[in-house]
Amino acid sequence: MEDMLEELRQHLHRSVEKNPGEAILFSGGLDTSILALLSSASSGVNMRLNGYGEDLKYAQMLAGKLGLNLYTGEVSVQEAIEAIPDVILILESFDPALPNDLAIYMGLLLARDKGIQSIITGDGADELFAGYSYMFGVDLEEYLPRLSRQMQFSSNRLGKHMGIEIKQPFLDKELVEFALSIRPELKVRKHDGQMVGKWILRQAFSSLLPGEIVWQTKRPIEIGSGFTRLHDIIGDMIGDEEMEEAKKRLPIGFLSKDHLFYYKTYFRIFGEVPAPRPGEAICPGCGTGITLQGRHCRVCGWSERL
Repeated sequence: MEDMLEELRQHLHRSVEKNPGEAILFSGGLDTSILALLSSASSGVNMRLNGYGEDLKYAQMLAGKLGLNLYTGEVSVQEAIEAIPDVILILESFDPALPNDLAIYMGLLLARDKGIQSIITGDGADELFAGYSYMFGVDLEEYLPRLSRQMQFSSNRLGKHMGIEIKQPFLDKELVEFALSIRPELKVRKHDGQMVGKWILRQAFSSLLPGEIVWQTKRPIEIGSGFTRLHDIIGDMIGDEEMEEAKKRLPIGFLSKDHLFYYKTYFRIFGEVPAPRPGEAICPGCGTGITLQGRHCRVCGWSERL
């Protein structure tokens, strides 16, 4: 086991060396903490919705230990809502997970304001090492390789739009291949009586990072940054009658009121969702095209596992 843990650490170290950045989009979660430990980045960027989110305390704690210059920013609810059209325009999407993308967008804005031209993200760690709780009950040996071929991250589009180079060490080809070779039972495993994802990743750095960082529960970006609060705030802007009428009138599988709000913004910008192109399957959620093997629609957010 120790040989495998050392091999994982070495793969990550090489990947970070090949993907250097000036700063890290830094949550203080496991993935970005590992990258901060291994990289030569001098700064971290942490953004949250005003009054919400718990990432900041972890980010501040580890930044202090690693000597990382931490840039923090707070966004008001109004500022976040006003940024929604920009994010939808860039991503060409009304995915209900948009608060997650908003948090990234705001973090990249802060980085750009600080003159940062390249930034490291933790993209891919959860997908390769089974970090999401829904993965605990699926056949990881079949699912993770398939997922690895379909991974897309909003940070790439958002960074390109802002002129910031996105560095993603977890997506380095050699690291991806090694991660997929690791047995599923080493990714999802019990720790202190509870099932955890990314077990082997946590174990590999358990002596190098504080225990409260290594064994903390998974916090999606939108939750750790507090942007998940927008689901309820934006949902309250759509009335029950409007929601029911939209369900009857529009060929969209709306998952929530805020999903309808994002669609209305998308429609003002782009109009109808694009029709499938030859060779594409039809998205069950909005009718646009997805790949024949696709399990997720980038436009509306439909996912097979929903």
